[in-house]
Amino acid sequence: MTSMQDAVLFSTKDTADGHKIGIATLNSERSLNALSLAMIDALEPQLEAWANDDSIVCVWLEGAGEKAFCAGGDIVAMYKAAKDLPKEPVAEVVDFFTREYRLDYRIHTYPKPLVVWGDGFVMGGGMGLMNGASHRIVTERSRLAMPEISIGLYPDVGGTYFLSRLPEGMGLFLGLTAAQVNAADALWLGMADLALASDQRDNALAALAEASWSVNANSNKQAASRALATVSVDDNDLPPAQLKPHYGVIQKLMQGTSIEAVAKQFLAFETEDKAISRGQQTLAQGCPLTAHIVWQQLQHGPDLSLEEAFQLELTLSVNCAMKGDFIEGVRALLIDKDKSPQWQHRSIDAVTEDDLDAMFTAPWGEGEHPLNTLGEGN
Repeated sequence: MTSMQDAVLFSTKDTADGHKIGIATLNSERSLNALSLAMIDALEPQLEAWANDDSIVCVWLEGAGEKAFCAGGDIVAMYKAAKDLPKEPVAEVVDFFTREYRLDYRIHTYPKPLVVWGDGFVMGGGMGLMNGASHRIVTERSRLAMPEISIGLYPDVGGTYFLSRLPEGMGLFLGLTAAQVNAADALWLGMADLALASDQRDNALAALAEASWSVNANSNKQAASRALATVSVDDNDLPPAQLKPHYGVIQKLMQGTSIEAVAKQFLAFETEDKAISRGQQTLAQGCPLTAHIVWQQLQHGPDLSLEEAFQLELTLSVNCAMKGDFIEGVRALLIDKDKSPQWQHRSIDAVTEDDLDAMFTAPWGEGEHPLNTLGEGN
């Protein structure tokens, strides 16, 4: 088990004008830097310390190795804690999601430039870390995705907020299909701010070190943008977009008055495009309850504040583990690896309003929600 001390590696880089850049590296290359509680518990206080340290003008967050920034959360640990206590809000599960979402929220509201080097896989928990950053970098190797429908969860870590603000229909498409987003598509969708070649990491840090920093956070965010722009690549140098060329079709397929109607028309659509056909296969095999949750969260997402989105997601995530399909989904994909989950519902049509209401009902009493003070000093 990775200890808290080495779960994340911390260092600083001196700038030309006498300041420092804080560097945090998720250090679990073997697990594709899956976000663990040890990582969360190391990152949270260090980000707090750097926020309050006047010598630190910028933070850089990356993953160890060349395969992934962060390919998800440590869901196996939650599976082990929850499988023996079904139908209960297991403390370890509540604790993990609560701390993860607090960390994600801190990144969204961080007072200094926070740069995420989103090279390789950025999935699930990795998307939560990346989406709130002030500077989100992708490379030609980046693959962004929210693959939770395959494990009986749903696009959490702020997905209610950020997926609902994508071009019309795309949040729903990504949530239902686990489609992977490359660098060109990420820039188009607004899920990334700029692209760099994967071998430009050191040059990007060097450019930041040469920037002109001040005590003003907004000025420093602009300074970071200018510095990174000097090493960013032209969009034409990236692998071609996979989703943007089909946006008109995807948008049309994602329109409808219910998830049942949308799923039916999407699955019936005949296409030879791999991005869409893979998505059809994922939805057909995915968790029916998840499809309903995705539909609902994207209906309500535009009206929710960031705080409210995370509060809703904690309710949903705990319920998915307690009475949803999360435990069965993790078992089938990651524990027994038979890839034959026995979902509670045989189809999307079989999910009832009562089933869905149960997922959206908080398992805590009034005023006892673990994130009810989110935004009040975090």
